[in-house]
Formats: sequence, C-alpha cells, structure tokens
Amino acid sequence: MGGGVCKGVMEVVILMLGVVMMFCSSSSSRVSADPDMLQDVCVAHLTSDVKVNGFACKSNFTAEDFFFAGIAKPGATNTTTGSLVTGANVEKIPGLNTLGVSLSRIDYAPGGLNPPHTHPRATEVVFVLYGELDVGFITTSNALISKSIKEGEVFVFPKGLVHFQKNNGKQPAAVISAFNSQLPGRSPSPPPCSRPSRRCRTTS
Repeated sequence: MGGGVCKGVMEVVILMLGVVMMFCSSSSSRVSADPDMLQDVCVAHLTSDVKVNGFACKSNFTAEDFFFAGIAKPGATNTTTGSLVTGANVEKIPGLNTLGVSLSRIDYAPGGLNPPHTHPRATEVVFVLYGELDVGFITTSNALISKSIKEGEVFVFPKGLVHFQKNNGKQPAAVISAFNSQLPGRSPSPPPCSRPSRRCRTTS
C-alpha cells in the first residue's frame, strides 16, 4: 500500500509541475514570477558568498540536485496549528534554480489550520490528495472568496493575496501545492476583515 501511495503522490507532483510549466510558458516575461533562464541548468550553489536574484550556479552537479523525497509521506501535524508545510523549493532541490517552479505538501490534522498568509512572489495552485478543506483568499477590495474542496479538486490562490486552508473534516487531509516561483516566500498575515472597523464581503 505504501508503494501505491508514493506512486500516487508522484503522479500528482508530475501533473502539478506540468500545470505550472504551462502557466509559466503562456505568460510574458513582464509578468513572470522569476527571471527567464539563460542556460540549460543552473544548479544552486546554496553556500556561495555571491548574492544574486536567486542563487549562483555551481559547476558540478548530479541527479541528486534534482531529486527530493520529502513530500512522499505525510508530515507530523502535532503542531500548534494542526498543520505542517513541507517545502520542495530551491533550498531543498538546488536544480530548481532559475526554473521558476516549486512545490510543497501541506498536511492537516482534523480541524487543522494553515493560518492566513501571503506568498509575495508566486501564485499557488492546490490539489487535494485526500480529505476536505475550507479554503479562501481575500481580495484588495476586501471580498472573501471561499469554497469547500475535497479529494481530487483544485483551488487557486492569486499571487500576493492573503489566503488560508482549514481541514473541515474529522479525518486527516493533505494537499500538494504548486508555485510559479522557485522560492515563493511566505509572510504571515491576519485577514484584513479581522482588523477593527474592517468587514469582508463574502463570495463563495
């Protein structure tokens, strides 16, 4: 059974990467999240003292620089929020440097929450591996766009907008997230409608 689960996760990862690559290829360079690459590969030299918009390239690399097994299995959700985000970005996969894509896996305990936050450098697409979640984002005009999603369904969080996910079921849940950036960043943020004198319009 474990092999089947891992195979299923890998199929989802390949699908999500394909979606992100299609998104990136259809976007002009003026709106792309990361700069265009200028060579076949630029494997990140994570310990280099050279600082650029991204990472300097290292001269020697292997298949291990393009591999990561960290999202094949559920993460521990015994956290204060009941969720755990496992990133698969350039800091974990040096071969992603300059490619403009990354993934993460998010696991949720029953009732677990991925608190409101933003990704300043990327749009996020989530695919539900299993479970049911309430998800949503808040627009700059203070409208709450929310929906309940379940296994096999997809939801999009636009770049830079405050968003969240909450497991609304009694069983664990998990998603694979895809980003159009090698390092999307994460900034914790309270929902705008939680501030005094601010109210959100709800749109489901």
